Amino acid sequence: MKRLGIFTGTRADYGLLRPLIRQLKADQSFDVRVIASGSHFQREFGETHREIEVDGFTIDEKVDMLLASDSAEAMAKSLGLGVILYTDALTRQALDGVVILGDRYEALAMATAATVLGVPIFHLHGGELTLGAIDDAFRHAITKMATLHFTSTEIYRNRVIQLGESPERVFNVGAIGVDNIRSLKLLDRPALEKELAIYFRKTNFLVGFHPETAAHGAAKEQVHELLEALDELLKTQESQVVFTKANADAEGRLVNEMVEAFVARRPTQAHCFSSLGSLRYLSLLKASDVLIGNSSSGIIEAPSLNTPTVNIGNRQGGRLRAASVVDCEAKKASILKAVTHALEPGFRKSALNSPNPYGDGKTTEKIVAIFRKYDFKCANKIFHDLPQITQGRTEQ
Repeated sequence: MKRLGIFTGTRADYGLLRPLIRQLKADQSFDVRVIASGSHFQREFGETHREIEVDGFTIDEKVDMLLASDSAEAMAKSLGLGVILYTDALTRQALDGVVILGDRYEALAMATAATVLGVPIFHLHGGELTLGAIDDAFRHAITKMATLHFTSTEIYRNRVIQLGESPERVFNVGAIGVDNIRSLKLLDRPALEKELAIYFRKTNFLVGFHPETAAHGAAKEQVHELLEALDELLKTQESQVVFTKANADAEGRLVNEMVEAFVARRPTQAHCFSSLGSLRYLSLLKASDVLIGNSSSGIIEAPSLNTPTVNIGNRQGGRLRAASVVDCEAKKASILKAVTHALEPGFRKSALNSPNPYGDGKTTEKIVAIFRKYDFKCANKIFHDLPQITQGRTEQ
């Protein structure tokens, strides 16, 4: 039996990893250990470790490593503390490998500890670009530490290989977030109204905005422009907005404070939630007319739900996009123009027919099948040169 760790540091990555955890636990080939950390244990972010337990999963390691500040300095110190605490957790669990999804600083800390301890890393969502976030560098660093790679598109697979990873260790399996759309029975509007104590209106906006961590100090002005645009959109009583709060990033608390103040001024038309969980979030995403902000869900999941996305700024810069995504600047006028376009009947019709470049919702099955065949003891790596580089050495 292979003892496999699953690392989760946020509500977002847990929601993506849930179907993988469930399927691995149902397979007698694996002894699955869940390691929860990061914002899962912060009250202001919804104490989302409870969602893991409600789903029936035991949390084998609870690692609280976040400092109570949203400054860049606090983020760096939390990363360092994470390396220390994850080292202890990995030593106790004696894993044959650990699954890490994405690119956040919590994930980088786990990857660093695992690499030093010789624990193979199985990385999801490598090869992608998010030019407006420092996560971009973290993602590529984790790629270089990982043993197996599960990318969401063929373009991203090729980029991982470009980073020197052997092609036989890099698998294009699609985006695991699409699996939830395929497997969950989403709530309809009446059920959502009861669950969330909201009432849908003629036009409903879902908003998720996170700091562009590569642009230090920009969050306040960007959120101000967004809220100014939303003020304009809510001038009619036939509209409403539902916010999901920002992640535990630098300036994340500032974003949330500004959103909370906006909601307090418009209690009948604006609502805010720390965490909705996958079922309620995806249901709300499907029921909304437009997703506004810079969440990766607007790029990856929204196209499969036929919901147009207004993607603000550069946080998701470099990611592949479906035709249902409208990009705009973090300026009031640009945001309003993009939302108006996204609401046009012709554009909405095109969104319904827009293929999602992130796969068919069978990612979990593909990953588990690869794990069954893989020899977890075969962790040694060599640097894979691209053919033109090898050819250049030959000619010298």
